Amino acid sequence: MVPSSSYSTSSKNMNDTLSTTDPAINVTGLSFFYGTKKVLEGVSLQIPQQQVTAMIGPSGCGKSTLLKALNRIGELEGTVKVTGKVEFFGQDIYGQKVNLNTLRRQIGMVFQRPNPFPASIYDNVVYGVRIAENKNRGELDEIVESALVGAALWNEVKDSLHKSALGLSGGQQQRLCIARALAVKPKVLLMDEPCSALDPISTLKVEELIKTLKGQLTIAIVTHNMQQASRVSDYTAFFNADESRIGQLVEFDTTEKIFTDPTDLQTRDYVAGRFG
Repeated sequence: MVPSSSYSTSSKNMNDTLSTTDPAINVTGLSFFYGTKKVLEGVSLQIPQQQVTAMIGPSGCGKSTLLKALNRIGELEGTVKVTGKVEFFGQDIYGQKVNLNTLRRQIGMVFQRPNPFPASIYDNVVYGVRIAENKNRGELDEIVESALVGAALWNEVKDSLHKSALGLSGGQQQRLCIARALAVKPKVLLMDEPCSALDPISTLKVEELIKTLKGQLTIAIVTHNMQQASRVSDYTAFFNADESRIGQLVEFDTTEKIFTDPTDLQTRDYVAGRFG
């Protein structure tokens, strides 16, 4: 279970590590409720710019809930309450004047299972762009190509852009969803177990894509696969739940530190496969 003091030492180390640059997202004392049920308590961490941050931990410890709190998409699932603060490049995303559509374009999200729309590949990619901006066909064509290239899918689909996206393989559909998120030029991309429904070859392609994209934007990924976290991420946050099944952050540091010399005993046991 999570001791109340377990985060203090690790957070100090992490803040020292990040002192030379402002984080893309700064979470301070975040607690999250669905209705009256608290699912996260007192989470504080910084997500560095143009790096990959992995969130690991056993099921039910609040990893996906935190991810959904970072672009307020959790509010689409029901009544929520949030205390604490989430700052996106210094802006409080829970402030009264925040435009949620703009926020969710700037902080995009890719879900556990591919969710292409029942439309053409082309229309899937430009969906968000058409809502946000008035672009002519030539501009849309350029956006489609750029996004599909960015998602490492262009060469596979460039001759079938006007065919249904539902005809793609599962791995291709997931990369299409990544392209759809990239098309609106987000600053941050949230990924909630993006490879859990994919075969090993498709998983490898998505992991290679994550490594390529991190030079262009900030990525936060929830994964149950610790090997995947160690392969793709620069920083890792380990979560666990207390006796009341309330998720808390146990330790946050560089991925190398978390997987080779973690500070907290819970983290050591988890990465060693002793529970979870």
